[in-house]
Amino acid sequence: MSNDASSLTAQDLEFLRRPLHGFLSVAEGPVPPQPRPVWFEATAEGTIQLFTAPDSLKVRRLRRDPRASIVVAAPVGERERWVSVTGRVSVESDGAHELCARLAARYWDLDDPARADDLAGILATEQIRLVIHPETVSRFTF
Repeated sequence: MSNDASSLTAQDLEFLRRPLHGFLSVAEGPVPPQPRPVWFEATAEGTIQLFTAPDSLKVRRLRRDPRASIVVAAPVGERERWVSVTGRVSVESDGAHELCARLAARYWDLDDPARADDLAGILATEQIRLVIHPETVSRFTF
């Protein structure tokens, strides 16, 4: 395992640009984190962003305490590898629908009418963008 105080490496970004699920945990004082699988995007600026409904529990928790982490692991059948990013989260009102559309194209086959309908349903609702600004990056590659 290695740590880099605050930034993602080129190898991290290459790994994180794959259609993998991340497991997001948000801070909540003495309550243990409750990780949730999420779609995410690693940006060229080295942040991690995802979208969610503005009234979700994670947003309410982040408004009280903006700390979060995401862990992304290689799937079964590949050599063991993971990246963990911890940092403060900003809640952004812009860009969520565009992010959602990009991620849906990455994770789903949008030629499938059911998936296209699923995307249309999400885009018909209000969404916000969460941006994790890395403070600590840890990684393991076997």
